[in-house]
Amino acid sequence: MSADGSWKVTMSTPMGAQEMTLDLQQDGAALTGTMSAAMAPDKMELSDGTVEGDDLAWKAALTQPMPMTLEFAATLDGDSMTGKVKLGTFGDATFEGTRA
Repeated sequence: MSADGSWKVTMSTPMGAQEMTLDLQQDGAALTGTMSAAMAPDKMELSDGTVEGDDLAWKAALTQPMPMTLEFAATLDGDSMTGKVKLGTFGDATFEGTRA
C-alpha cells in the first residue's frame, strides 16, 4: 500500500486536539512531503522519511509556537493511519488520520 496522497490527521496533544494536513510522496523506501497545521502558519518539509511495509516514519521541524522537532511513527491500514509522535521535551502524543 502506498502512502501517497493528502491525509487529514488529528493529534491528541497535552494542549488538546491539533488538526493537520500531510501531503506524502513515497518513492520505494523513501518518504517525502509537507505538513501544515493551524499551530504552524508555514508548511513544514518532512525529513528523514522512511517506509518499511506499512510502517512510516518522518520528522518535521516546528518553529512556532516554539522550536522543536516532531518525530512521527505511523502504521498504514488502507486509507487510514495511526501512530505516535514525540513532542520534544513534552513527551509523546497519539494521532490518527484518513486519506483525503
